[in-house]
Amino acid sequence: MTSRMHAPHTTCPGCQEEVFLDELVGGKCPLCGCALEDFDEVFGDYDGVLDRSDLSWLIFNYFVFKKFVDMGVPPHQIMEFVAAYEENADKPPAEWTKTDFVLGIPMRPWDHIKPKRCAKCQRLFFRHAKKQIIGDMRYADVHIRYLCDKC
Repeated sequence: MTSRMHAPHTTCPGCQEEVFLDELVGGKCPLCGCALEDFDEVFGDYDGVLDRSDLSWLIFNYFVFKKFVDMGVPPHQIMEFVAAYEENADKPPAEWTKTDFVLGIPMRPWDHIKPKRCAKCQRLFFRHAKKQIIGDMRYADVHIRYLCDKC
């Protein structure tokens, strides 16, 4: 609660409600949509509002994060992937360079028992493997692959 009290905020000229600057959507009030014209004059360049204020981008990041967390991917790997993916946001889709991903996921009990084939050396093995999901953000499908301890 105390960190929120010290966050930059202002009063919206349209609805007269207190609005925190990190809640602005495209530089506009999230409640009434009124533009805050004197924002740059009063607060200068505030990074938290201008970079990630697009609501559709926030929703996209939430669902990407949720999908990968449900698969068992550790959150820090997801955040690294999203950060790399955000570098492409300003470019047209034809010029995107980093849309593929390889993320490690935990082995389930059944994965420890069944025979697996290494994706690199094609060796058949039962134990000591790494399980990964691979895919491309341009396509909906993801694949699961296993790597032996020698690869």
